[in-house]
Amino acid sequence: METKSNNTDVNAKWDACLDLTARRFVYSSLGGAFAGLLFFRSPVTRWASIAFGAGIGIGSAYTDCSRVFDASSSTSATLLAPKTSTETPVSQAAEE
Repeated sequence: METKSNNTDVNAKWDACLDLTARRFVYSSLGGAFAGLLFFRSPVTRWASIAFGAGIGIGSAYTDCSRVFDASSSTSATLLAPKTSTETPVSQAAEE
């Protein structure tokens, strides 16, 4: 039974890493495109800024994923998006 739980743990890590890599690649490429349009006139330098942004996104995703896979079983590192709360704090609700 341990192999099945380890297998699902590895699959969850791969899913999280692929999701993180795709998001960071797209967001940093868009950031590079925006910076290229804002700062550069030449199409070559604009494409270079997009490629630079994509490289930063892939590199940061690789770093985070390697930390998750290299973490020991006692220390579980996770790749989770920050959770947002829609609840109003009690102090603000009392003031309104």
